[in-house]
Amino acid sequence: MGKNDFLTPKAMANRMKAKGLQKLRWYCQMCQKQCRDENGFKCHCMSESHQRQMQVFGQNPTRVVEGYSEEFETTFLDLMRRSHRFSRIAATVVYNEYINDRHHVHMNSTEWATLTEFIKYLGKTGKCKVEETPKGWFITYIDRDSETLFKERLKNKRVKSDLAEEEKQEREIQRQIERASEMFNAGDEVETDVEKKKYEDLSLKSGVKVGFSLGGGIKQAVTTGGQARGESSKHMFEDEDDERGEKRKRSGGDSERRSALDELMREEEKKKERMNRKAYWLFQGITGVVREVIDNYVGEIEMLDSKHVLRVDQEELETVLPQIGGLVKIVNGAYRGSNAKLLGVDTDKFCAKVQIEKGVYEGRVIKSIEYEDICKLA
Repeated sequence: MGKNDFLTPKAMANRMKAKGLQKLRWYCQMCQKQCRDENGFKCHCMSESHQRQMQVFGQNPTRVVEGYSEEFETTFLDLMRRSHRFSRIAATVVYNEYINDRHHVHMNSTEWATLTEFIKYLGKTGKCKVEETPKGWFITYIDRDSETLFKERLKNKRVKSDLAEEEKQEREIQRQIERASEMFNAGDEVETDVEKKKYEDLSLKSGVKVGFSLGGGIKQAVTTGGQARGESSKHMFEDEDDERGEKRKRSGGDSERRSALDELMREEEKKKERMNRKAYWLFQGITGVVREVIDNYVGEIEMLDSKHVLRVDQEELETVLPQIGGLVKIVNGAYRGSNAKLLGVDTDKFCAKVQIEKGVYEGRVIKSIEYEDICKLA
């Protein structure tokens, strides 16, 4: 057995000494060799193999540094995607996991001198969401895989189609209300014309006598000049009776039209309720604070006191109501996704009264909405 064989005591001792991480200043990235002390590193730098590698580096140093930088970035992001895909985590924690591999690309061989510079680079290029806190730099991986992007586009498309359908229904309801208003106005105009015509017929003209029946058939005439002409008051009262009957008929028709319009609006409300009633209700921005919603049922919640971020299923959460006059998010039901103002609370029926603040339903008052369908905005 030779003195440098794999199983010799010296070779085994060298491997035991080299186990784990050692000082970075005694590591040669070009040769990928870790030296144990300064003397060993000096001897390595004087070796022929190291000199050849340095000649290669001297021919195109920019290309070599860019290659190491790209490899470092790719490996770092792969680790983020595998281990911390949906988490907000300290950058130092990820870096410590990255350097556990003895043969990793060292940062002093890249274009970034410090970890802070590298983290800022990830934030500027949009590869990670970067946040500086008193406890250090925190990063969140931004998933840009083709499958994830495809799902995100489908989700956005569904949301846009739902909003377009709601706006279309709202416009249709508005048109029907306008048509009904026009019908009411037309009915009022016809009624006014009829009244004017009857008033002209009954107006006193020159030379006409209007007779009034007194007692048992005796007639007393009031002469207004001109030709004498007697006419019984019976016709006038009959006309008034007919006019009252016509008014009752018209008022009955108006109430029928109003009831039909109310019934149509109630049907539209039920349809929106069926469309927007979901099994999930988490929204970003509601009090928790919900920073992100994952797969509709899981939320990343930031604790109000410690600012820690936890991932919690919606079954473990419940909605919160603000004080009267506070803003809420409608998280379920016909007006799902709208912001509203809390007007009152009915503790006996476990419901609230809200007024929608923005959007296509701005100003609409919902007189009874369940506690579970609204939540306080952060």
